[in-house]
Amino acid sequence: MGRTLITGGLVVTAADELEADVLVEDGTVAALALRGGDTARSWAESGAEVIDAAGHYVIPGGVDAHTHMELPFGGTFASDTFETGTRAAAWGGTTTIIDFAVQSPGRPVRAGVDAWMAKAEGNCAIDYGFHAILSDVNESSLKEMDALVDEGITSFKMFMAYPGVFYSDDGQILRAMQRGAANGALTMMHAENGIAIDVLVEQALAAGRTDPRYHGEVRKALLESEATHRAIQLARVAGAPLYVVHVSAGEAVQELARARDMGLNVFGETCPQYLFLSADDLARPGFEGAKYVCSTPLRPEEHQELLWRALRTNDLSVVSTDHCPFCFTGQKELGRGDFSKIPNGLPGVENRMDLLHQAVVDGHIDRRRWIELACATPARMFGLYPRKGTIAPGADADIVVYDPNAEHVISAQTHHMNVDYSAYEGRRVTGRARTVLSRGRVVVDGGEYLGAAGHGRYLSRGTCQYLI
Repeated sequence: MGRTLITGGLVVTAADELEADVLVEDGTVAALALRGGDTARSWAESGAEVIDAAGHYVIPGGVDAHTHMELPFGGTFASDTFETGTRAAAWGGTTTIIDFAVQSPGRPVRAGVDAWMAKAEGNCAIDYGFHAILSDVNESSLKEMDALVDEGITSFKMFMAYPGVFYSDDGQILRAMQRGAANGALTMMHAENGIAIDVLVEQALAAGRTDPRYHGEVRKALLESEATHRAIQLARVAGAPLYVVHVSAGEAVQELARARDMGLNVFGETCPQYLFLSADDLARPGFEGAKYVCSTPLRPEEHQELLWRALRTNDLSVVSTDHCPFCFTGQKELGRGDFSKIPNGLPGVENRMDLLHQAVVDGHIDRRRWIELACATPARMFGLYPRKGTIAPGADADIVVYDPNAEHVISAQTHHMNVDYSAYEGRRVTGRARTVLSRGRVVVDGGEYLGAAGHGRYLSRGTCQYLI
């Protein structure tokens, strides 16, 4: 692959900001050198291909630890394939995704992993890994967890929501957590009280409340915080680490903060939709609110500042997308007249890095925290650091030359995700990836896609690097 020199930019990682040049050799970061010294000059004279990053940030490629490509849900499938979804991720400056392999009820966990491996192999533009979704908890699936951890699938997602689909009861959750405590796996939890929510859904529909707005009204913040509390207590009983996905409610954040103040291995993730969208979007006129149906749901706007504060205090540690797109036409429309039939999920894998940079511009977080939330912490949380999530000698050369002054408008007319609308349509943001390298290969440059399906490699992961 040869040598590439990225020169003239401000290198920003979670730990440092340096006026430095970066030398890439054979797909990895070979060295960094402070600007103006003899070392960088000699690199430039050695025949390396030069990428001029003057006036730009040089940042690690984003790590999106929560995506759902080709997920079957609600009688349809997420509209992004591994090919289209990873290509869109690259356009947005994300160079690693971790998707979810789904165990079908009654089938081995391994069968789900093999099926998702087959979907991804030869199709991904960037590197990828997998979590496993546990739909059944029994002696067989618990033994499979041990083997999968040894093979680099070190995190397992469970659901307190969706009875009859993915739901696990407290006993099943406790058993899986106990196994995780023994084998080093991280339990990921969708924390909503699905049993109570189903009662409220039934009552709402019986009363004629069928519009998309009621999706948010029945999935109450108290039922998210109750489930979060319960998941934490089960993890304490099991002595297991816990990662709560897509936290949307301030009350749930309070549960996480209490647990972390106690020194527990409890972590929280939120997503851009909860930081930039609100229940007002679910209540848009007509059926437009269906575009914004996801679970956990969008909350009233006052929750946003509570989430931002938690991101600053590290009570929330990661921002992922939960990218699970369904087209408005033909997919979201399945729920006309019954909000409970609207496929749950939003597109966003292409927008995350830019939206979080807008948060830097707006003063919610600083530059290093941006990189920490979007790159370094997800890599550490899921056993990929320092191969991913930083710019340091020996790391994969997943590098983004990022223009912090480029203004653009997010729109379905210009995005690269395979979905017919944008959740952020018309939103003006400042900052954009100009040049994106995946393992040293330029995959996006100046508005041109140079990548290819099959470039992305499967990542065998270590265990969570934050456990105490």
